[in-house]
Amino acid sequence: MTDNDHGDVGKNRRRRVLYGRRMGRPLRVERRKLMEELLPAVRIDLTGAAPASLDPRSLFARPVFAAEALPPPAETWLEVGFGGGEHMCAQAAANARVGIIGCEPFVNGVASALQHIDGGRLENVRLHPDDARAVIDALAPASLARVYVLFPDPWPKARHAKRRFISDANLDALARVLRPGGLLVVASDDRGYIRWALARALAHPAFEWTAERAADWQERPADQPPSRYEEKAREKGISPVFLVFRLRSGF
Repeated sequence: MTDNDHGDVGKNRRRRVLYGRRMGRPLRVERRKLMEELLPAVRIDLTGAAPASLDPRSLFARPVFAAEALPPPAETWLEVGFGGGEHMCAQAAANARVGIIGCEPFVNGVASALQHIDGGRLENVRLHPDDARAVIDALAPASLARVYVLFPDPWPKARHAKRRFISDANLDALARVLRPGGLLVVASDDRGYIRWALARALAHPAFEWTAERAADWQERPADQPPSRYEEKAREKGISPVFLVFRLRSGF
């Protein structure tokens, strides 16, 4: 992803470009069926949504599998670029009182996540199969408790670095939608991306790094299940880094 935002919100939306693949191999029959039948039930509809007004808890009012409506979630989390949905759906299964919003433009990843949602009968997941920034723009201030950015495309070439999701503009946007004390969790197996993300988050006045010892960034947080990207990295002998930032009071 890249973020070249300047000027008013309308201009920002027109200038945004989403990089990366949208489609991989053709979907199998069962996944095509989920895209046709389940995705409409869990998809976030931003049509007509005014900027900075959406209460994310309202997205979970209509049940997907249950016979009747469930209580609103106690808090809401966002995962930016959920890949195949393994981490997102494991978190949803382990935290039934948390509503999780997942954003992913890659069609095959969306289909994979739908398979996890269907298999676990997960009521507390909603999807935006497109650019996460549209959801972030729509969310009301201080409406999220956590944001995950796990193993994003590192865009390693210097000329592509501006495409990285962790940027000053996106950190500004996340600071607006996170509640005081809310967490931003970033993980990567690419040292260049980690240095980039750490430098920008440390320079941002809204965020503080929670690490107090080496294990705090060398080990995955205890309440965070592994993703397949982490597992792939470890199979190659690469140790991922986990950065956890907290939103300071007053933002």
